[in-house]
Amino acid sequence: MQELVNIRLSDDENSIIILDQRLLPNKIEYIELRTAEEMYDAIKLLKVRGAPAIGIFAAYAIFILGREYADYIKSARPTAVNLQWAVDRMVNASDLLAECKAIHQEDITMCRAISENGLKLIKNGDGVLTHCNAGPLATSKYGTGLGPLILGAERNMRFNVFVDETRPLLQGSRITALELINAGLDVTLICDNMANTVMKQGKINAVFVGADRVAANGDVANKIGTSGLAVLAKRYGIPFYVFCPSSTIDMSCKTGSDIVIEERSSDEITRLYFAEPVAPVGVKCFNPAFDVTEAELITAVITEKGTFIKQS
Repeated sequence: MQELVNIRLSDDENSIIILDQRLLPNKIEYIELRTAEEMYDAIKLLKVRGAPAIGIFAAYAIFILGREYADYIKSARPTAVNLQWAVDRMVNASDLLAECKAIHQEDITMCRAISENGLKLIKNGDGVLTHCNAGPLATSKYGTGLGPLILGAERNMRFNVFVDETRPLLQGSRITALELINAGLDVTLICDNMANTVMKQGKINAVFVGADRVAANGDVANKIGTSGLAVLAKRYGIPFYVFCPSSTIDMSCKTGSDIVIEERSSDEITRLYFAEPVAPVGVKCFNPAFDVTEAELITAVITEKGTFIKQS
């Protein structure tokens, strides 16, 4: 399959070209963004998604739009710390073009290091459960949570990867499954509520997830459903690993309770990705985009700087 590039500057460096991830896996479509509104909507509407990728995209946006758009771009999504981190770094940079390119290249280097560190935690033939999407399209090359699996496949290692669909936006079934199949891995798709069964059957040796923000005490905000998997993993004695760049660790955020959790439209639950509505018209919905996993449920956090194991 073709290599999918999620973000790049146009040849004239006057616009950003992104892969519209809302359309995956059925359609590969690249769109060109020039205005502040288009770039804000790309983040808000999940045309570009994944905390590191949002940071890379935001850096390019500030290069094109200028520093005066910093607060506007940062307001597109409140939970992922990489967005704020990248924009603030651009605001303080003397050379915007060099800085946004450096942010992108650093992410590629970080993802490779994260992948190397994570690969040490699993062995050939292991069963790994993933949640949401933490692969190349959410970051840069390799990804974070998927990086060890993709790197291992390049080295002829074999894993049995169970991908949960990740409702309501289906990042697991639409994107993770696509990336892992593209990398030649053995992939089994499951519904979110099947995780307990595959764990109970002994098919899972580790859980790999990404992160949108890590608090100073080790609590982790990630896609909704992550904390439930951590509880299950604890019940069955399965290691639960979180993968992220060190920029995702927010030392100004003391605990997970200080993290603002984004709530999104009810349409994502009742009709998005369905030909017809799957719930009664007007039914009330609660749609938090993220949840917080307490540090005590996490076996280790893996960054480009190493593997940080929770102290008992």
